[in-house]
This record gives sequence, structure tokens and C-alpha cells, in this order.
Amino acid sequence: MQATYDSDKRKLLSSLCHGAIFFSTAIFSVGVPIVINLISDDPVVKSNAKESINFHFNVWFWATVIGVPLGVLSWLTFGIGGILFFPIVALGFAIHWGLTIWAIIHCLSQSDVPFRYPFIFRVF
Repeated sequence: MQATYDSDKRKLLSSLCHGAIFFSTAIFSVGVPIVINLISDDPVVKSNAKESINFHFNVWFWATVIGVPLGVLSWLTFGIGGILFFPIVALGFAIHWGLTIWAIIHCLSQSDVPFRYPFIFRVF
């Protein structure tokens, strides 16, 4: 017999997993999907929590890969290098927020299907 899960609870927890990154990009935002993954028994919510954790790791990785060299370049060129590469940073933020909003909308509209971010590496 297949277990029945509350659709509203699934929508809320799945959306909260993906939307936690809006709280901050620090430890708290990844802590929310980790806790939800540990306490939930719903397989769709668990899948969304793991995908959200993977997305957080990707955001941190790419922020480091792009941010550190841009910070050094900006420091070496007295800010000019940072200004020149501002469009790259702005595009990164747009992709980051856009994918997060897409995930939340997906969780609210198709609550039975776990969301998968495109083009990310998955640790879990």
C-alpha cells in the first residue's frame, strides 16, 4: 500500500528548502534543508531538500571561484578590475535568484515531482 502525504505540507516544506537561500547564503540557509531532510519522511520533500543542499554548495563554490579572483583583481587595479567584471557578477546573481524562484514556483505548482536544478554538480 502506498503512503499518502499531505500536499500542502509537501509544498510548504519543499518551497522552504529552496527558499532558505533567501534568508542568507551562510550556514543558516543550508541548515534549513538539512533539518527538513532529517525530520521529513516524505520522499519528495527529502529529494527537494537534497537538491537544495547541492544548490547551496554550488553557489558557495562558484562564488569562491569567481569572487576571489575578482576581489584580487579589484584590489590590484584599485577597483577598476572589479568594475569591468561587474556584468559577470550581476549575471551570476540573476542566475542564482532566477533558479531559486523557478524551484519555488515548481514546488508550489507540481508538488508531486521533485525539482532538479540544471547544470549543477551533485554531492548528495
